[in-house]
Amino acid sequence: MNPSSTSLTRVLQDAIHTEQDGPILRVHLNPARQDDTLSVAVLDSLLALLDGLHERPDVRVLVLSSLGEDFCLGANRAEYEAALAMDPSGAVLRRIGDKAQRLCHAIENAHAVTIARLHGKVIGAGLALAAYCDLRVGADSCRFRMPEVGLGLPPAWGGAMGRLVAEAGAARIRELMLTCTDFDAATAHQLGILHHVVPFSQLDRAVNAWTGPLLRRAPEALVLTRRMLAGYARADRIADVSLLDSHLLTGQLIPGAHKNNAPAI
Repeated sequence: MNPSSTSLTRVLQDAIHTEQDGPILRVHLNPARQDDTLSVAVLDSLLALLDGLHERPDVRVLVLSSLGEDFCLGANRAEYEAALAMDPSGAVLRRIGDKAQRLCHAIENAHAVTIARLHGKVIGAGLALAAYCDLRVGADSCRFRMPEVGLGLPPAWGGAMGRLVAEAGAARIRELMLTCTDFDAATAHQLGILHHVVPFSQLDRAVNAWTGPLLRRAPEALVLTRRMLAGYARADRIADVSLLDSHLLTGQLIPGAHKNNAPAI
């Protein structure tokens, strides 16, 4: 392995931290507690992990959480700017968007039941990532926001708009996306974005309350049920245009493609 490959491997390993407890795989974002965004390294690491799960039928439950102050503050906008500086045509940026799409689909189609353990701020792409998990529990101090429109961007990360509409309903998601209003854990629970809200100190207990019954179920029955649920959720959409998300995001960010006078928020 050449030095550059070694360096890349180290970066990917540092982007997430995993620990396996029998059939439960715990995946932690931001293990260095320095960056709560979804960088390309995080996307690559999660994609590699989920791809490898196909050969690991022993993993039946995946718990996604973060070791940082917040669960996730969204996509890494500095990387978007760097991608456009590297390639003004937007091709590099589009590939980043495509990775987000593949990641969300990989979570949705994994054989393991996925649980999002949320705390702190859950913003933009972080909310999208959590929405693709089967079960979601959040600390009562969680704050949520979809800030994309306020930043002059379309809400086009990972194909999440369709998922959020299916999970929480078009009317409320429309309001929250257009106004960029932040909302608390109680509201997220009311919308169906969170299944349970508990004090931060009880998050692990809430996760364990799910994992116990899940592990007592027949594995293939769970896999089939997950896929049936995903199929029925997709059937609510006349057309799935999420494959265009990376193109929409790229087109909006290319200099000269639009005039953005919106303030940063």
